[in-house]
Amino acid sequence: MEEEVLLIIDIAEEGMKHSLEHLQKELVRVRTGKASTTMLDGLLVVYYGTPTPLKQVANITTSDARTIVIQPWEKNMLGPIEKAIFEANFGITPQNDGEYIRLVIPALTEDRRKDLVKQVKQLGEDAKVGIRSYRHKAMDGIKKEVKNGYPEDAGKRRENEVQELTNKYSEKVDKMLEVKEADIMTV
Repeated sequence: MEEEVLLIIDIAEEGMKHSLEHLQKELVRVRTGKASTTMLDGLLVVYYGTPTPLKQVANITTSDARTIVIQPWEKNMLGPIEKAIFEANFGITPQNDGEYIRLVIPALTEDRRKDLVKQVKQLGEDAKVGIRSYRHKAMDGIKKEVKNGYPEDAGKRRENEVQELTNKYSEKVDKMLEVKEADIMTV
């Protein structure tokens, strides 16, 4: 029985880690007014009929603090890359000069910064909902094991462990949000 309870807790912690990793990936995609090639992670371009990650069809670099330069390995990919950027709705108009696509990241207005902070807070809340969901599943699993004969006092200790894990991961979410908000609000 002890093994089952420990497995329940391990599964819950893995889920909480996954929620944190997902939040990290989502936060990277929120633009902060500085050029970062990670903004384009996950962008798929139609390459000979197949959705393909942009990294696999072009070289992506930053030429300065506000400009991302995309150099496709095949010139006929300029159009599909440009189309994918428009469809991704980054709020940035790509500049195509026939060889490169440049994305000039505009300075963020105060209103846009506030909107981005709201978006970041929502992403954080979504991550916390995921963490609490894993907590709920673990608590239910522990209660079920107690009904099946697992000692009640040991069950309470394990529930406290799960609650401590939940608190730990929620605090990590708060710290990540704090850092991202500071990054967004820095002019």
